[in-house]
Amino acid sequence: MFTIERGSGEPLVFIPGLQGRWEYMRPAIDALAETRRVITFPLCDEPAALTPFQRRDGFDGYVSHVEAVLNQFNIERAAILGVSFGGLIALHFAATLPSRTSALILASTPGPLFHLKKRHRVYAHAPWLFGPIFAAESPSRLGAEMRAAFPDEAMRREFIRRQMLTFREAPLSASRMARRALLIESYDRAADCALVTCPTLIVHGDPSLDFVVDANGTADYARLIPGSRVAVLERTGHIGSITEPRRFAEIVGSFLDAGKDSRPSAA
Repeated sequence: MFTIERGSGEPLVFIPGLQGRWEYMRPAIDALAETRRVITFPLCDEPAALTPFQRRDGFDGYVSHVEAVLNQFNIERAAILGVSFGGLIALHFAATLPSRTSALILASTPGPLFHLKKRHRVYAHAPWLFGPIFAAESPSRLGAEMRAAFPDEAMRREFIRRQMLTFREAPLSASRMARRALLIESYDRAADCALVTCPTLIVHGDPSLDFVVDANGTADYARLIPGSRVAVLERTGHIGSITEPRRFAEIVGSFLDAGKDSRPSAA
């Protein structure tokens, strides 16, 4: 089973998004690893994950994978952070295995009432045909957010260049991404929210800049998970965790440190 470990300190499991590859989240992982021990991996249905868990297992399979990662490192409990689709895995893990979840962080996660757009549902049923069209829509989904995060054109170009290098390193599979997208609507997120007992943080970008999921929908988790907190990454949309990784790491770190400080001291 393939895993990546960065930094030291309290463990934080980082679950990547719909693309399934941790490499695209490297800026956030590196920033978080400056203050804590970050463990991440490709999703279990990625060939690079080298796991026995199969896509037919759905979200339960993803949860089994995260549990196996904790077992591999002999970690009893850890903070679980998921970005976008990875947030759904994190939510299901926290609801299914509360004794192994010390804290939950949902970042830019499809909300409890999220549904695929009609055309995206069509794309997902024929990814080999419509994948190029979905990719071609990326500038319209991310353009405004990129301009807000990187007002300087040279910085935008550098960010895009790094992402293209990542694509060469970790190619994406349209078919695997499509299967994951179709899983979302079969998952009763609201029911799992009622089972979450650990401290929870919901992070989202500016609703006017997130054209991938509804940021207001992400914030709805705060209504369903008792005692949860919400943080907004200003001047970002869906990918603020990698366009503003240090600010993202500061928000997550402050939340986790506050939880640690509030634990009763040993007698």
